[in-house]
Amino acid sequence: MCGITGFLSYPGQTWVEAAETQLGDMMTAIAHRGPDSQGHWVDAGSGVALGHLRLAIVDLSPAGHQPMSSASGRFEVVFNGEIYNHHKLRRELEEAGHAPVWRGTSDTEVMMAGFEVWGVEETLARLEGMFAIALWDRETRTLKLVRDRLGEKPLYYGWQGKGRDAVFLFGSELKAIQAHPAFDARIRRDAIVAMLRHGHVPEDLVIYEGLRKLRPGEIAEISLEAPEPKRKLYWDGGAIAAAPRGPAPSNEDAIERLNSLLLDAVSQEMMSDVPLGAFLSGGIDSSVVVGLMQHLSKKPVHTFSIGFHEARYNEAQYAKEVADHLGTHHTELYVSDTDLRDVIPRLPHMYDEPFADSSQIPTFLVAEMAREHVTVALSGDGGDELFCGYDRYVHGQKMMDKLRGLPGPLRSLGGAAIRAIPETWLNKVMEPIRATPQGKEPNGQRLHRLANYAMSTSTEELHQKMVSVWRFPEDAVLGGSSPPSILADHLPPRGDLSDMERMMQLDMLAYLPDDILCKVDRATMAVALESRAPLLDHRVAEFIWALPERFKYRDGKSKWLLRQVLYKYVPAALIERPKMGFEVPIGLWLRGGLRDWAQALLDPDRLSREGYLDEAVITRLWSQHLVGSHNWGAQLWNVLMFQAWLETYGDVTPA
Repeated sequence: MCGITGFLSYPGQTWVEAAETQLGDMMTAIAHRGPDSQGHWVDAGSGVALGHLRLAIVDLSPAGHQPMSSASGRFEVVFNGEIYNHHKLRRELEEAGHAPVWRGTSDTEVMMAGFEVWGVEETLARLEGMFAIALWDRETRTLKLVRDRLGEKPLYYGWQGKGRDAVFLFGSELKAIQAHPAFDARIRRDAIVAMLRHGHVPEDLVIYEGLRKLRPGEIAEISLEAPEPKRKLYWDGGAIAAAPRGPAPSNEDAIERLNSLLLDAVSQEMMSDVPLGAFLSGGIDSSVVVGLMQHLSKKPVHTFSIGFHEARYNEAQYAKEVADHLGTHHTELYVSDTDLRDVIPRLPHMYDEPFADSSQIPTFLVAEMAREHVTVALSGDGGDELFCGYDRYVHGQKMMDKLRGLPGPLRSLGGAAIRAIPETWLNKVMEPIRATPQGKEPNGQRLHRLANYAMSTSTEELHQKMVSVWRFPEDAVLGGSSPPSILADHLPPRGDLSDMERMMQLDMLAYLPDDILCKVDRATMAVALESRAPLLDHRVAEFIWALPERFKYRDGKSKWLLRQVLYKYVPAALIERPKMGFEVPIGLWLRGGLRDWAQALLDPDRLSREGYLDEAVITRLWSQHLVGSHNWGAQLWNVLMFQAWLETYGDVTPA
């Protein structure tokens, strides 16, 4: 796990002459991603500069140092991630007589040999791992940027400046790009709209004009002669999910096949020359990963859990039971509201783009604890999206089944009628019938939300509403509008997917990389910890998508097939319980310990002076939240994370 950055510029520019200095500034900005060593490579004649920050995991010797040249000298690379099957590829090259004289044992060197022998795209097809790659081809004078299939590793890029003064910048985090003198910090208003809706800046959008994120499974090629990036998917997750299915295997064959795949994936991802452990929540996903790890290990695996003193959030006791059964070396940390709130000031710089998934707070704390003991930690990320773990999949399918039985005009009329009733009136009528749990949305607010769902005309529209924190975020952003969406405007094929599977497909393509994996990458890299997710091995993804829905959801239970594998290692009695999940009580905090902090960021005069958010809209929500007529905790948290980010990166100009 590392950090990469660099730029491509026209020869003769001022910053070409000072390329090493500017590249050094870019590298310093993300030095936390690679504390072990750093390296750079500059070709002033070609206008290209590559920088690398190393967190040494495999081949700790100087032979694994980057930037690295291929054996013939054609390619120069900086690479963030791990290639788990590099030993196999090394043997394949050797057996075919195509291996160079090896300099070391690193996965980077094997990948570079593959590029020379098989070509870039054929090599990518052979790689099993997580990665973000910047590859300079001296022969074609082109720069290729590559991101792994499911989006575990990030990569930002884009041109800044105009004409011959323009510079193409890239980096693992925006901090690196911001450090270059050509960076033009103009904020996209439509990206603010998207961030308020989702809690993160989604898909290929970036908060700044002129920049993009490389999408999962995407490769982009840039040259000074053809400066517009040529983008294409070398692995299309949407098409794979919707591909026609062959004959379904028996239950027994499916269980054994998944068990075999996961054993191989976990075995590969336990490859490390530094101490390794795992996050363990006690849920299905992390428990199956730890169960497989302990099965493969001759000594106790080091596991880490975070606990909470509030019983309704605390799953640490269940994680400990799983750890005791498996015989792991278990470490747990119990945190209080104060511990959680103390992380908040660090979030804007940690994410360097507005990000508001409140589980980012405990994720950082458990990563910080784990880093005191290990350098690599495996996680169960990806299980919900691939194996049908979110409640919204089941609720969404049931709702679509009911909605299809009603004429469209009737759905619209009924939904509009409910939403025409003031929420405060509905609260008074419904409260004696259904009391609002502490910290949850009041009944009137909930009914309005469900009425909005009922007006959906398609699975895609319903899914968009279910994953939206704000219903109409355009109203809150001055001059704001919804940005173009890859998924909304260019939907991947659906094939024979059910409503439930369609929602899973959309989450795999967007919510997983843009929220979950972004959250984990920044939280772990902030403390120089490498996180690996065996459930996101692309072979596992391809296998599970080739199976009918009944292998994912059966008899009222999600993750059916994954559970069967888990039961080989952990008794069902330790797992079969209602899913708790973790939800930071943001709504309650904003009425309590965070009230003064929030009040300062939401001050109407401040909002008016900044010029991004409509102070009337924000003030109305804030007032309603404080008096308790509504619970706008999630919506306000998105606003506050934007405001806190703006305060940190405040030297900006509105677009």
